[in-house]
Amino acid sequence: MEMNGSRMIAADRETVWKHLNSAETLQACIPGCQELEGSPEEGFQATVVQKVGPVKATFKGEVTLQDVNAPESYKLVGEGKGGVAGFAKGGAVVKLTEVEGGTELSYDVEAKVGGKLAQLGNRIVNGFAKKMVDAFFERFEAVVEGRDPNAVKEAAEG
Repeated sequence: MEMNGSRMIAADRETVWKHLNSAETLQACIPGCQELEGSPEEGFQATVVQKVGPVKATFKGEVTLQDVNAPESYKLVGEGKGGVAGFAKGGAVVKLTEVEGGTELSYDVEAKVGGKLAQLGNRIVNGFAKKMVDAFFERFEAVVEGRDPNAVKEAAEG
């Protein structure tokens, strides 16, 4: 599965970069994230609870950063395991470009799922993945711009 897109964020590139590397910001922005620890240098470990179609699972995973070119781009590579629900793994290339009025954040995501999740079918899994990506970036934009991510969170999960 592949997804890409971009968001305009009303903040300078350095501020956006700082938030992309903050465990606190990332935890607030990842839908269903129960905990997130680590650092950009060592990688992040996360626990995320999500329901995909009829399958609810707790995923434990790790994310590392590669090809870091501060404050312009990096590649996130991660894998999460959800027990009998299966696994998800993939990567995302994130680029920040200074534009008038702020920063354009663009992303290219490639992901693969296995186990019970894969049995749900592409339509359900792809729809869920798009919803997760959209919710993450809506919350991220809110946090960076100094708005309440919980207002966005409720709308995304409601």
